[in-house]
Amino acid sequence: MLYIIPTPIGNLKDLTFRALEVLQAVDSIICEDTRRASLLLNHYQIKKPLLVLNDFNESKTHQNILARLKNEEDFALISDAGTPLISDPGYKLVRECLANNIKVDSLPGPVSPIVALTLSGLPPDKFTFLGFLPDKSGHRQKVYDGIKKINEEFKNTYIIFLSPYKFDKTFTELKENFGNINITLAKELTKIYHSVETKKISEWETFYKKQKPKGEYILLLNF
Repeated sequence: MLYIIPTPIGNLKDLTFRALEVLQAVDSIICEDTRRASLLLNHYQIKKPLLVLNDFNESKTHQNILARLKNEEDFALISDAGTPLISDPGYKLVRECLANNIKVDSLPGPVSPIVALTLSGLPPDKFTFLGFLPDKSGHRQKVYDGIKKINEEFKNTYIIFLSPYKFDKTFTELKENFGNINITLAKELTKIYHSVETKKISEWETFYKKQKPKGEYILLLNF
């Protein structure tokens, strides 16, 4: 059986009792990065064989995992942080498991976009999670055009993962498409110094000219 196990997005105490129980019981654990996985597993004194599954090897690795699952081994799939498959590898493995009648169970747990949404003060009744914006400018423009089109029908809160290396480009494109609107930036969620603040894009630009952003952020907008 394959278990999809959400892991803490910051605070290691956010691992559920059920997730801990499954991690202790499975034969092996599938992770993105053994170093990141070991931080969590060592904290809870869990010693299991680790298999790496990432964007680069998923197509090849899942065949070996499938064979072992068919042989009635139990696996837990975890991501570096949060719920697996959400902007993380793993969906191909899940798809193949379902196609081969291998049982899959998904445990509830931390999802950083939802934590950011509930702390943002933005309307949470309708929202769209966009993950990371595409690398190609033309593809990003299609996303912005899609946001405009959806907003003509009903207002929506949009949630985007944002790399610190793409702040300038993203801010410029958002202003070009939507004007100098308010946007919310969330970082370090569930940690002691977590931050969720809303400012106009121009104010964020000024702020981050004085200090470089570090780590991944979540950007939210509703206009």
